[in-house]
Amino acid sequence: MSRFDRLSALMSRFEMSVAVAPPGRGNLIVFGDRQSRAPSRIDFRPRGRTSTRARLENNETVLIEGLADWGGDANPLMAALPERVSLAIAGNDDTVLLLRVLLSEADAARCGVASVLSRLCEVLVIRLLRSEIERGAAEPGLLAGLTDPRISRAIVALHEDPGRAWRNDDLARVAGLSLSRFCETFRAYLNETPQAYLRRWRMALARQDIERGERVQTVARRYGYTSPEALTRAFRRQFAENPLAVRRGVVAV
Repeated sequence: MSRFDRLSALMSRFEMSVAVAPPGRGNLIVFGDRQSRAPSRIDFRPRGRTSTRARLENNETVLIEGLADWGGDANPLMAALPERVSLAIAGNDDTVLLLRVLLSEADAARCGVASVLSRLCEVLVIRLLRSEIERGAAEPGLLAGLTDPRISRAIVALHEDPGRAWRNDDLARVAGLSLSRFCETFRAYLNETPQAYLRRWRMALARQDIERGERVQTVARRYGYTSPEALTRAFRRQFAENPLAVRRGVVAV
């Protein structure tokens, strides 16, 4: 496995949940031929439901529909995806095989089917994300940055070690670029500086940990803040909330 795996660090930070959904309630849909029921394409709407009526093409039907979430807007990759991610599977033998297993499990409805379908749909979402990263992005953002082999190395380093006192010249060395070239290219791809992205990434993780009930002091130390007060100030700027109030609300529940 490559040291700079563009998805694994995100997968370790955000829990993915996928469940089979009733008709019209999902955001992950597998379409297929109405007669043969052979799968033809997949649609995924990261931030909303797919309108199946609007998306059906000639002689198509919905084979299975799921509701997928991977950390919502807190996950920077999900937030960076376009409104609709679509994958045509003609000629993609591995994905066709995966879908055949998924549909077979759904039709048979044997014991443990819900868990099996959830795991298979997770693999399906990952394949969609891989395809979207490989395809690239027209607009600046994380997705665009991950398509570049140099900038993606720096982004993955930030994802894997957010508590490190990263300097731009450290990240430039990871990317294999001069400092000026790195800063210019990073900003062109992500529309923000490396330090601004690092701050947002740390805040996303800090909020996640605090919402799990962890102490502010522990979270501050984990993500490189000099004190709980420093984390509190950054948290307020980002979320207009006090982390102590967020934690108390969670602990009280």
